[in-house]
Amino acid sequence: MTSPMTLSDALPGRAIASHIRIGRLPPASAVIPCLFLVLLILAAIEPRLFTAANPLAIAPREAFQPPGPAHLFGTDQSGRDIFTRVIYGARQSLLLGVGAVAVSMTLAIALGLIGGLGGRITQRAVGWTLDVLFSFPTLILALLFASHLGNGIGPLIIATGIGNVPGYARMVLGQVVSARHAGYVEAARALGHSPARIIRRHILPNAMRPLIVTVTMGIGQAIVWSSALSFLGLGAKPPAAEWGTMLSMGRDFVQRAWWVTFFPGLFIVLTTLSTTMVGRYLQRRLEGRLP
Repeated sequence: MTSPMTLSDALPGRAIASHIRIGRLPPASAVIPCLFLVLLILAAIEPRLFTAANPLAIAPREAFQPPGPAHLFGTDQSGRDIFTRVIYGARQSLLLGVGAVAVSMTLAIALGLIGGLGGRITQRAVGWTLDVLFSFPTLILALLFASHLGNGIGPLIIATGIGNVPGYARMVLGQVVSARHAGYVEAARALGHSPARIIRRHILPNAMRPLIVTVTMGIGQAIVWSSALSFLGLGAKPPAAEWGTMLSMGRDFVQRAWWVTFFPGLFIVLTTLSTTMVGRYLQRRLEGRLP
């Protein structure tokens, strides 16, 4: 006797759909930050997709206009549209974050390889140097270099990047030391591969894989540090449309016009939260805690 036909057998589409695991879809905690970052990247690449106004155009008669239909985020003390300036500021702020992380990782990889592949004396010297630098808060270390390099986007990227080097370098050093004694590296040596090829094909890729999450979250942190330096007057010069500079320009008008500083600060917070949440999601995926 044959078994009775079930509804799933009668409707193949439902039978197939019943095997789809909803858990395979990224959670909202990862999708929403990703969408925000995509919009932010689009604003950085082509800000005219979101606004046709000039971020530097002044209109003294429209100074300190509150948020409304004419100006979504209001205007500043010179009548400049804050929404337009925030959109155009995405380019410089993202450039600061990505550039600072690139500088940090370049120096960290160099120090990590020197310390991890050298002898005991070299490894200890690099470790002690990183311990000394790590004893300084990131902002203080970045401020020290920024005060010597001068103002501007380029010096700000270098100063913020150097300030984050100790943390990245310590992680790279640990990963290189671990990969150096791994079985696949010993097998490559036994096969007669050159040291340069072993570093390029085996040690460096495996040492860098766990740092993807750290780099993702580090972009938001670098934006915070660079914005702090810009707030102190060591970043882009006014009236540049950069979030930290906008905070610095509007700090004297907080009680009179809260929106001048609120919206640039809001986007700094949202960008940092988005990169952190995406990084946490990638971390859970790499650790196998998500399907």
